[in-house]
Amino acid sequence: MNKKIEVKDDIKKLSFEEALSELEGIVERLERGDIDLEDSISIYERGVALKAHCESKLEKAKMKVDKIITQPDGDFKSEPLDEI
Repeated sequence: MNKKIEVKDDIKKLSFEEALSELEGIVERLERGDIDLEDSISIYERGVALKAHCESKLEKAKMKVDKIITQPDGDFKSEPLDEI
């Protein structure tokens, strides 16, 4: 089952690097295990949304790269991707 993750507006404003950095911090906190259960659940949920945001950013970048390298005449022509 593939469930769509709702990404909050504050996360949508983050660059890939910012989101990844925050996600890494969340993973470190969860791995240390020094936070209570309720906080763990809360930051885990934020981590899931950050992961979805990072994956979306990467997919859009991949689509742009794919568009560059898949020109029918073999030329390397670049066209902007509307979704980025």
